Amino acid sequence: MNTNKIVLVTGGSRGLGKNMALSLAKKGIDVIITYHTKKNEAEQVVKEIGALGQKAAALQLDTGNLENFDHFIQVLQDLLQNTFDTDTIHFLVNNAGFGMYVNFAEITESQFDALLNVHFKGVFFLTQKALKVMADGGGIVNISSGLARYSRPGYSAYASMKGAVETLTKYQAKELGERRIRVNVVAPGAVETDFGGGRNRDDIELKKIIASGTALGRVGLPDDIGPVVAFLCTEDAKWINGQRIEVSGGVML
Repeated sequence: MNTNKIVLVTGGSRGLGKNMALSLAKKGIDVIITYHTKKNEAEQVVKEIGALGQKAAALQLDTGNLENFDHFIQVLQDLLQNTFDTDTIHFLVNNAGFGMYVNFAEITESQFDALLNVHFKGVFFLTQKALKVMADGGGIVNISSGLARYSRPGYSAYASMKGAVETLTKYQAKELGERRIRVNVVAPGAVETDFGGGRNRDDIELKKIIASGTALGRVGLPDDIGPVVAFLCTEDAKWINGQRIEVSGGVML
């Protein structure tokens, strides 16, 4: 029986999810990542985790397709038994998502529903389904956004979903406390990745604006975020529960 702790990170093939997965592996935790379409990138992350001395695997999952969650959990159970010699995971990181920059007056219902399915309903029901493979005493980290606290035009729907996740986090912490499962939410500020078309990485003027409104004077990097998520999945964070931790360098203070 595998005695290592295991984490499931959704959307772990690139960007913040990749950094979270690698940061968790550096803490001595085995990692299962999900990817939507980036299979090659996901397999590369698995190799990098293996090079750090931890077991790793990648599973395909569309977190916006709720009808497939039961099948995914069955595939996950088979993977745990056959590859990891166990039947439980200890941590779940709900990271998968996509960006959409559309003003409130222009966003369509179909665009809204796409965001809703991935960023809120998917998080809600995937976590619910995953409870049957989660060990008591484990933890859940939901990923929100600084945009749930401050507002920038173009993110009304996206940020609203993240606000819902922040409220959900408190209820999960309360209701799952009887199983000693801790639930926290990490809210990154603007980070240089390809998320949302890479605006925070590639738009020089936008980066200047963000940096000027950030106490530490720059845009975030993936390695600013992943280690915080990894910390929340360690014994050092055993008494942190139901909390929102913004990791933004002090933006919009």
